[in-house]
Amino acid sequence: MKLDAVKWSGALLLTLGLMAGSAWAAWTWQANAYGQQLAKQEKAHQTTLTNLANANSALILAEQDKRTALEQWLAASDKVHYRVLTDAKNNQARLRDRLATADLRLSVLLDTTAKNGSDGMQTSTGPGCLVHGATRAQLDPAHAQRIIGITGDGDQGLIALQACQAYAKGVSGTK
Repeated sequence: MKLDAVKWSGALLLTLGLMAGSAWAAWTWQANAYGQQLAKQEKAHQTTLTNLANANSALILAEQDKRTALEQWLAASDKVHYRVLTDAKNNQARLRDRLATADLRLSVLLDTTAKNGSDGMQTSTGPGCLVHGATRAQLDPAHAQRIIGITGDGDQGLIALQACQAYAKGVSGTK
């Protein structure tokens, strides 16, 4: 019986060895298969991340280009606005100087229809006057200066309004 027990224990050891070897082989094969699947998933994930990063970079560059274009447009618009405003101020200063030196006189038309009832027509020219036309009265130089100041302020307001409208049209994209 001892021989039978040795035979059975050898067969049992051989069976256990075969089972352990097959388990090790299956474990190794599964680890290899899962490793390959994980490597494929990692590669696909990395490709997706790279594509997203590239798309994001392209979007950022496009937005930076838009911003640069807008900044350049604003700088050019500001330069034009400044030049127009400076020209208007210079013209107003020249006009004030001409009024101050009596080089230029402001005058206003007078309503003569109420005076002589001739529908605005002057009956005769004044002595020493060669101009046939409506009656005019010269303004006091101080009043003329105030009028020029008021119109200058109005001109500056209109220039600023035009600049704001141009800015709003440029930013909103309507031209």
